[in-house]
Amino acid sequence: MSEHESCAIPSMAVRELLTDEGAEPLNLVLVSGAGGLDNVINRPRIQKPGLALAGFLEYIHPGRIQILGKSEYTFLEERASAERSRILAQLCRQGGSCFILTSGLEPPAELIEETEHHDVPLLRTDLSSSATIDALTRYLEERLAPRVVLHGVLLDVYGLGVLLFGDSGVGKSECALDPAVRGHRLVSDDVVEIKRRAGMLVGTGPELTRYHMELRGVGIVNVKDLFGVAAVRLTKFVEYVIRLDPWRAGKRYD
Repeated sequence: MSEHESCAIPSMAVRELLTDEGAEPLNLVLVSGAGGLDNVINRPRIQKPGLALAGFLEYIHPGRIQILGKSEYTFLEERASAERSRILAQLCRQGGSCFILTSGLEPPAELIEETEHHDVPLLRTDLSSSATIDALTRYLEERLAPRVVLHGVLLDVYGLGVLLFGDSGVGKSECALDPAVRGHRLVSDDVVEIKRRAGMLVGTGPELTRYHMELRGVGIVNVKDLFGVAAVRLTKFVEYVIRLDPWRAGKRYD
């Protein structure tokens, strides 16, 4: 693995809202538009398309989720069927990833028809609009957080998140073992995934290698089993970064 391995801009498919464990509190069910379940969500901010229903479409952003609550529902119900179809067809063509109908409302027939025709998934939840927006925003901020994968070791030393990185074989794991023996905590060895959330960097490790450390000449050890649950933690803010270089005679080190 290279020292830095950047990931693409985070995104997800609409179908993950129905299958991802993190989205379970939303209690979403698919009503129509199954042909668009692979539509991409790439923005954590959601929209309520109130003005768009009245014809002002300028600020409808592709890749966002559109929330239809009681106010949008009432607006549509007060229109004639042909007008509802026109409005909804126009809205479906704007590139939104999906619609979520809140408060357990029964979707108008025109909404089902247009979402099916344009392959824009229509999902429904019994939660209120405010509760849906709150839960969905928290979920998307975590799910779509910018991230990078580094070849390194992340530790919690006296409550400080310390990231060690450097070339393969320089001794990162060996340096991390000593703090673990002394009562500090391992977050991840070898592969560290770092996300940016609310301006902070948060590091964790892959589930497959969690709490394990590879030591040259020894093999793979389970730090949690060797030193107890207090010797590991799942995540930690990255607050201090140390690059390890091989020792070279005559080179000046800081």
